[in-house]
Amino acid sequence: MSIADAYGAGKFGLSFELFPPKTAEGLHSLLQHVERLMRFRPDFVTCTYGAGGSTQDRTLEVLQGVRQRYELPLATHLTCVGRTAEQIGDYLERAAASGVANVVALRGDPPAGESAFRAVDGGFSYANELVGFIRQRFPAWGIAVGGYPETHQEAESPEADLRYLRQKVAAGADVVITQLFYDNADYFRFRDRCAAAGIAAPIVPGLLPVTNLAQIQRIAALCGARLPDVFSQGLERYADDAEAQFDLGVEFATRQAEELVREGAPGMHFYVLNKSEATSRVLEACRLRRG
Repeated sequence: MSIADAYGAGKFGLSFELFPPKTAEGLHSLLQHVERLMRFRPDFVTCTYGAGGSTQDRTLEVLQGVRQRYELPLATHLTCVGRTAEQIGDYLERAAASGVANVVALRGDPPAGESAFRAVDGGFSYANELVGFIRQRFPAWGIAVGGYPETHQEAESPEADLRYLRQKVAAGADVVITQLFYDNADYFRFRDRCAAAGIAAPIVPGLLPVTNLAQIQRIAALCGARLPDVFSQGLERYADDAEAQFDLGVEFATRQAEELVREGAPGMHFYVLNKSEATSRVLEACRLRRG
């Protein structure tokens, strides 16, 4: 089943994003959290991998662990970083042999210590090239790409960023999953601009409930996401109270999710950070439990 099947008239696509743990104990813990999240009957689960493909094998191990327990579509993340087309093709074959038939295709960030992305010889420079390659090799697979409500940090302008997104969709992407954001106005503006540009793929909001101020400040700085002043100030008031930070973050994410549902978002993609508590509380509060 393609992840594209999660969206459409009368549907609301729900998905969770995992990352590969470093240890067997971490994998065991992750699968326990996945079990709790399965109460909400997600349409699919995705799993990232480390810089330059450094954890690709563990990515497939995570997805196989989920597949052995649950019947739902699985998607591996895939980037252009440090890999030739031949190496990417080999990985896709291994993913297919593992029962994976969906990809979240991204260009990827420059490796640590480098300020600009550079394709390796025989590799891809842009995400649309990667999408086209996957679509050619595996025509029936589902393909998601990234979208940036606040504009990608490297884009020359919002217009250029939208042009690149249109190229990715034209190359064969089925779904656009957004980078995390904390002002829904940014998402609604982005969704409307995509529609005006002729991008027909679902624009799925990506949400990361805040559970720790220092952690979200690091993540937001890396991806260029902006924390609204009122929210940031509220978190700072509870700088020495981890539980209060968690509760405030869940409350904020719940209001954010409720508005997105109310205003017709085609679904929701949660960056769960391999935990279940915050996302579960948001989904319960929004009455999005479907099981």
